[in-house]
Amino acid sequence: MEAFEILFTASFWVAAIRIASPLIFATMGELICERAGVLNLGIEGIMAAGAFAGWFTVYSGGDLWTGVAVAAATGAAFGLLHATLTVPLGLSQHVVGIGVTLLATSITYFTYRLALPTVTSPPKIEPFQPLPIPVLSDIPILGEALFSQTPLTYLAFVTVAVVGWGLYRTPLGLAVRAAGENPAAVEAQGLSVTAIRIGAVMAGSALMAIGGAFLTMSAFNSFFFEMINGRGWICIALVVFGSWRPGKALLGAILFAAFDAYQIRLQQVTGGVVPYQLFLMLPYVLSILALVLVARRATYPKALMVPYQKGER
Repeated sequence: MEAFEILFTASFWVAAIRIASPLIFATMGELICERAGVLNLGIEGIMAAGAFAGWFTVYSGGDLWTGVAVAAATGAAFGLLHATLTVPLGLSQHVVGIGVTLLATSITYFTYRLALPTVTSPPKIEPFQPLPIPVLSDIPILGEALFSQTPLTYLAFVTVAVVGWGLYRTPLGLAVRAAGENPAAVEAQGLSVTAIRIGAVMAGSALMAIGGAFLTMSAFNSFFFEMINGRGWICIALVVFGSWRPGKALLGAILFAAFDAYQIRLQQVTGGVVPYQLFLMLPYVLSILALVLVARRATYPKALMVPYQKGER
């Protein structure tokens, strides 16, 4: 009974939304890339680079929003590298993506050791603080969960709205979606498929990096190795779960975060009787089951992972 009551507590949903926030940023970033026809497997490394870049900017004296901007610029730079190799040069998106993850992760850890050679414990910064929205934050459970979060969490939800509006309500969004469905049609309209795809990967990678920066500047207050902990790979699955639609992907991110928050509380309820490894496995098992059920009906972009050269038909 106590395990069921957890679902109706404000603290549970506050934690779920907080856990979902970095996933929302990175999932939207991956969704933009894939909608344009590029699978970005560099997401894990880009999140790590963004986490470090944002944190180190603040640690060096910059303000928090400058840290977010630096993280986004760092992600866009790695996105440019990924896009240059995969779009005009047509190299394997799988191989390049994994290479970008290894490169970004290695550069991040090397820079950390180079900048802080004598540090034994991660230095701390003053992170974003919760910013309750008047009146709305007073709503029972829902108000505390959604309207008493940090500014970056609010930005994550705004990002979903902007991405959804941009993809489905603007000419640029139509061009991005067409580049992932029928790039020849885009070229027939006098647009550059290469430029659209490169721009989409850069924008998507910037969002991925902001997702990483959330961990060091909002969820925690320091940078430590392995803090991304597979979140990037989860976001790739969430794009499929959401059928490449921002709204559904948002629900997937919240669902996974709820599973994760729930397993932490279940460990406390059982009092250590059940091995904690089973609880750590729970959100991933449930997510895989949900993914299997949804993915069979998902319609992926037709030109995803298909290189395109100007003049091809």
